[in-house]
Amino acid sequence: MSETNSVLDQAVAVLKHNDRGLYTIPAHQMYPHQWLWDSCFIAIGLRHLDIERAKIEILTLLRGQWKNGMIPHMIFTPGKAYRHDREIWRSWVSPFAPDPEDVCTSGITQPPMLAEAIVAIGQKMTLVERRGWYRQVFPALVQYHMWLYRDRDPHGEGLTLQIHPWETGLDNSPPWMHELHEHLLPWWIRALEKTKLETVVGWFRRDTKIVPRDQRFTNIDAMALYDTQRRLRRKSYEIGKILDHALFAIEDLAFNCILIRANEHLLEIAKSIRAEVPADLLLSIDLTRKSLEELWDPYTEQYYSRDFVTHRLIKVPSIASLLPLYTGVISKERADILVKTIENEHIFGPSFPIPSAPLNTPWFNPRRYWQGPTWFNTNWLIIDGLKRYGYKHHADALIEGSLELVKDGHFNEYFNPLTGEPLGTPDFSWTAALTIDWLKK
Repeated sequence: MSETNSVLDQAVAVLKHNDRGLYTIPAHQMYPHQWLWDSCFIAIGLRHLDIERAKIEILTLLRGQWKNGMIPHMIFTPGKAYRHDREIWRSWVSPFAPDPEDVCTSGITQPPMLAEAIVAIGQKMTLVERRGWYRQVFPALVQYHMWLYRDRDPHGEGLTLQIHPWETGLDNSPPWMHELHEHLLPWWIRALEKTKLETVVGWFRRDTKIVPRDQRFTNIDAMALYDTQRRLRRKSYEIGKILDHALFAIEDLAFNCILIRANEHLLEIAKSIRAEVPADLLLSIDLTRKSLEELWDPYTEQYYSRDFVTHRLIKVPSIASLLPLYTGVISKERADILVKTIENEHIFGPSFPIPSAPLNTPWFNPRRYWQGPTWFNTNWLIIDGLKRYGYKHHADALIEGSLELVKDGHFNEYFNPLTGEPLGTPDFSWTAALTIDWLKK
């Protein structure tokens, strides 16, 4: 058996191990529920193995869609074992949430990868099958995108705001943690930090019983993220109430880049089935393309996230700085500048691609979650963008470097970009799914 076939077979085995029938969990023990962008990446891999199963992955996501159009970032596995998880979120405090007798969800969303997954599945179908698939999911997709603008772009500026780091998918990414520590850390958490009593919190954390503590959130960050979620719940996840009390509100660069690409896919789907896109959504889509340039800083020659209220750029670089490549709407000149940082071994070009924080910043930690390690899903997004900008050699090199990380069968959640050491939880679904996608293309 060749090395490629061996890796492929092992990746397939990971997905089978995590398959729960109607959806695939990200990993055993650590992540026992269905996550929005996880399932989208998983479906992108599944389409090469079983097109009907890939469709089910997406359709199962849509069962959690709220009445206002939001697709939540988590759909909880039913049963007594996960009652506590459902109670933490209490999605039913919102009148828009699904009936908890049918399905329980979180109260926030995640990067809108849905359209990308829908189109990827459609690529494996005949024209007639594809149009049937598109017609099946188009109404829910349009409702989701309309909600994103109606709820998360209240001033009609073209960029959507996010209200929790978990909505970005890059949970403890440096820009968000910077803002949290500088402006929004509650007094009681600061007191625990000062007295070193935050170590007590570690006794009650489930994640650090599965993964070494130095690979996860710090105790302070974990408490702060939970506190933010709790405050959102108190506001019944209603954006008007949330913004009135000046909680987290950041126009996240990564999220908006993914939205731009998702919008292009939505238009492609609509054209294929000759469906009308609402006029106000078309206007928002066009505005978002243009508004991305407001996140460019000419002095540092980088894109950044932005504070929603003050419009201040949060000049803390992260992997998000490269995601404008994925949009396909930035100029070739700007793309060239971003690619140079990938080529630079002191920024985004270490031994294994691509770190979630640049090496030349104080935030860089090669082992801690989204503050340095290499993740397959962000590599996949950047590779997709590189190909469309004509950087085929760079894209091929990133694929080769990514596959090097799993050649020994370690499909971990993330990896040390300096050494290639597998980190986080093992047998991670999107690592396996995107490996399959690269090997099958």
